[in-house]
Amino acid sequence: MLLHSNILGEGKPFVILHGFLGMKDNWKTLGTQFSELGFQVHLVDQRNHGRSFHDDAFNYEVLAEDLKHYCEVHNLSDVVLLGHSMGGKTAMLFAAEYPELVSKLLVADISPRFYPVHHDAILNGLSALDFNIIKSRGQADKALSNYVSDIGTRMFLLKNLYWVEKGQLGLRINLEVLKNEVAEVGESLPSYAIFEKDTLFLRGDRSEYIGVDDERIISNHFPKSEIATISNAGHWLHAENPKDFFKAVVKFIG
Repeated sequence: MLLHSNILGEGKPFVILHGFLGMKDNWKTLGTQFSELGFQVHLVDQRNHGRSFHDDAFNYEVLAEDLKHYCEVHNLSDVVLLGHSMGGKTAMLFAAEYPELVSKLLVADISPRFYPVHHDAILNGLSALDFNIIKSRGQADKALSNYVSDIGTRMFLLKNLYWVEKGQLGLRINLEVLKNEVAEVGESLPSYAIFEKDTLFLRGDRSEYIGVDDERIISNHFPKSEIATISNAGHWLHAENPKDFFKAVVKFIG
């Protein structure tokens, strides 16, 4: 099965992978900007997210294989690959396993290390949405606010809402599988995974996902890597400070 994508512009292929519970549309504005620089930007929905297929298997090996299949079907090589959070882990593994397909790698606010499960409140909140009762985005937001206090996070999550049919809302994500397999999202990059081409890690200055201790781990797996810090930004650095994020990416990819 083929991953769903939105392809913008013409030129050198530039593939962007969203994070956990996200979708390709999160990257539409930046993707359009990158396409205007002479890249063919592929905004991709990973399995069990967005408009891509649902499947019970969910781990970084299958996510990387999905991307390999996508590149084969679209005849992509020499790709600039950017992934955020979960998408960053997929991108790291893919680059290590298929270095011949990747020219440059960018990883947004995630390290190769293991992360403990920390999405419980969000997943419980999404599971509690009863679409027999909830008939509007406002009602969904109100119900979700019992579990997730931050409005920015709720807005991000509620992008998954869609009309299944007239009067019937649903979620695009495969919530059941993502709940069952959530521990996979925090898995570390395998120790053998090494990518020896140019790599840029971007971190938000208000985020704790990439700390000082991560710098050694990053350089072990990515010997030609550098780390750039985006100011006034947390984990969703591309949404919180898109201007500086864009500048840092463009400087790196030339």
